[in-house]
Parts: sequence; structure tokens; C-alpha cells
Amino acid sequence: MPDHPMTNPPALPRSAPVPEGRARRLWHFGRAMGEMAASAAAEGLGQLARGQRPELAQLMLSPGNAHRLAERLSQMRGAVMKVGQLMSMDGHGVLPPHFAELLGGLREQAHVMPATQLAEVLEREYGHGWHRRFRRLSYEPVAAASIGQVHRAETHDGRVLALKIQYPGVRNSIASDMANLALLARTPGLVPAALDVAALLARLRAQLEDETDYRAEARAATEYRVRLGDDSVLSVPAVVEEHCTDHIIATDFAHGLPVDRLASGGGTQAQRDHVATALVRLAVHEFFRMRLVQTDPNFGNYLFDPATGRIALIDFGATEPVTPERVAQLRELGRALREDDVPRLVAASTAAGFTATVDPPAQTRGVIDMMRMAGEPLRHAGAYDFGASDLFARSFAQGRAQFFGEGYARTPPPDLLFLQRKFAGTFMLCTRLRARVDLAAAFEGEL
Repeated sequence: MPDHPMTNPPALPRSAPVPEGRARRLWHFGRAMGEMAASAAAEGLGQLARGQRPELAQLMLSPGNAHRLAERLSQMRGAVMKVGQLMSMDGHGVLPPHFAELLGGLREQAHVMPATQLAEVLEREYGHGWHRRFRRLSYEPVAAASIGQVHRAETHDGRVLALKIQYPGVRNSIASDMANLALLARTPGLVPAALDVAALLARLRAQLEDETDYRAEARAATEYRVRLGDDSVLSVPAVVEEHCTDHIIATDFAHGLPVDRLASGGGTQAQRDHVATALVRLAVHEFFRMRLVQTDPNFGNYLFDPATGRIALIDFGATEPVTPERVAQLRELGRALREDDVPRLVAASTAAGFTATVDPPAQTRGVIDMMRMAGEPLRHAGAYDFGASDLFARSFAQGRAQFFGEGYARTPPPDLLFLQRKFAGTFMLCTRLRARVDLAAAFEGEL
């Protein structure tokens, strides 16, 4: 049966072999940095000739360099591309807009493996004669991202599968990619000098190692599916164990389009409101009831089927359990935000680990002010119109000022960073969809 017209995937970019080995990946990364430096030097000389005083940070973070970096990361895939995706989601208002937008393209697709490399991976995973395992398998991927690409296959008994196939050498390249990214982090103006880049990259490395463990992800997807249970809107495709390997995850095929495409003329206001409300409800349910949170709110991880109104949830490599203690702490924080009770908010923030009594007062005030701003939708009566609100523009402006100004006295505990990213990413999607969502109703009974 053909897909609904809106579910057909966009044209994927040209193919390119995944570079394997530390030397080859370093060559690609060094070429990207060299291209950026050469462009900055040429532009700087031009500005000097015009009597201007160029700033190195602006020269390095130019639109042309953003394009060069995004293109190179798309070819490399792996850890460096994954970090580019994270930057695109978390960097609006901190990174220049052209950087955030171009890196944002990495969320949807990467270069794809050529057919010869794909066949080599399939033979390594399934053995000689692997092609007899399926009635048919499409060599054209339906999606391609940082760690793997997805292919549609059909078994001999007619079951339609999605095979997520990990790029070769990705797991072995994580350490060297992180070392290369540490060099990129020294780019003037990209991050504040006081930021502990080493600690941040160490946490990202641990997450990437988890995400490349496909056996663990298959178990997490099954556990998540059980905890979610039957839902009228949300579903998790079942894992098909007999076709899974260390580097391939097989699930039932889910029809749909990434939900953020509803924002570009692909959906009605009612559909956008429906999707946003369902995903806000999901984030609340994950944290307070399921106690198991998929912490990567990549918009491509939610597939909306306009024919049925249902949303398929995919990709469980970044799934984190939540302790009862953390639930209690953030429930108190949410109540303080809803009531806009500053003393209570300060106490809750300290208990959770966002701030501490030894922090400089200016830094604590900055963190609390941003929290109060983020709590605005909770205090709104009825549906909050994310499309008409400038909340996120204000939040990012204040966050950038804090990031590069007073800075932060501490990095919150790693689990808080990823939980925070899940909620922030969900609300960012609401903004992208220009949706109207009743946040107070979504949190009812939990705060």
C-alpha cells in the first residue's frame, strides 16, 4: 500500500563513504578548520583594506563558514555531526542565526553510504547471503542521520521493517572526534572562556557511547513501549529481535513525516496544536509517571501520520531513567515556577543542583530570572499561543547575555542537563509549530 503523499521522504543528499580511522577523520576535520581559517583571513584582509577593524569571532562564525562546517560534518557523520545537531538545537540565541540554521539541517539528513559500503555492512552483520533474509530491501534510505541510516525492508511473511544501520567505525571514532571537537571549541567567540569544555565533551562522549550500543537501545525501546502502554495518539514501533545485531536495530516500519515539517505549510493549525499538545503531554508523562525519558528531542524522532493523526516515537539511544528523588525536586521547582514564588524557587533550584549557596549572587539571579521567564506558559490561563509569543526570543537573548557575560558558576548535574534539554526542546517544537497548548492542563495533577 503506498504511503500517504505527505509521508514521502525528501530527496536525500549525495552519497559519500563514511571516513573510517583516526587519520582519515582528522584529515576531514582539519580540512574544515583550514577552510574556515582561510575564509576568515581573506575576509579580515578585505575589511582591513576598507579601513574596518575586523573581529576574529565574527570572521570565523560567518555564513560561509557555517556552510563549510555543516557540509563537512554531514560527510563525516558520527560524533562530530551529533554535536553539530546538539549545537543547532541548543545554540539559538547563542550561536549566530546562520550557524544555528545551517547546523539545524544536520538534524534531518546526512550524506548517505554508497551502495557498496552499505552492502559490506549488511554482509558483516548478517553474514554471506544476507540478501536471502528479506523478500526485498530498498538501498535508498528513508532517513540518514549522525550515527546511522534507515532502510525499509520486507520479510518473506510480509512484515514491513525499518532497519537502522549504524555507520561503520562510528563507535571507534568517538574518542578521536571528541579530541578534534575540543580544538573547534577554541574558536574565538564560540563558547565563553570560563566554560568547562572538557567536562561537557566528556558527558557527550558518554552519551554517544550509549547511543552507539544498539543492543542497549533495542532493550530501551522495548522497555519504553511497555511503560507507555496503549495510547490513542502515541505509539512505539515494536523491536523485531530476529533481525537485530550489534549494529542494526530492526523495528516495525512507522509511516509519517517529521513533525516540524508541519510548520512549513504541511499542516493545519489544528494538526499543529494536536501534535504539540500530544508531545507536551508525553514529556510530562515520561517524567512523572513512566520515570523513563527519551532525552533527545530531535524533531525527526517524532513521525506524524496525517491520515490517522497518530505520532510514532522512534530512536531510544538517549533514554534515561529518572529517580524518585529527582521527580520530587523538579515537582517542587515546577510548583514554585507556577506560583512565581522567588524564595521558594531559589530553594528548589539549590536543592536540585541548578544553583548553590556559594554561587556569586549575580549568577544566581541570572539563573533564577531565566527560570521565571521559562515558567511563563505555566502561569498562563488557557492555551498558550507559542506562535504569537516572543518568549523564546527573550529567553535566548537573556541566556546569551548570561552565557557570555556573568557566565555560570557551575554546570548542573548531567541528568538535569538532559532532562532540561528534553523540556526545552519540546517547547522549542511548540514554537516552531506556532502551536497553542494549554500547559497548565498538561501538568495538571503533577504540580
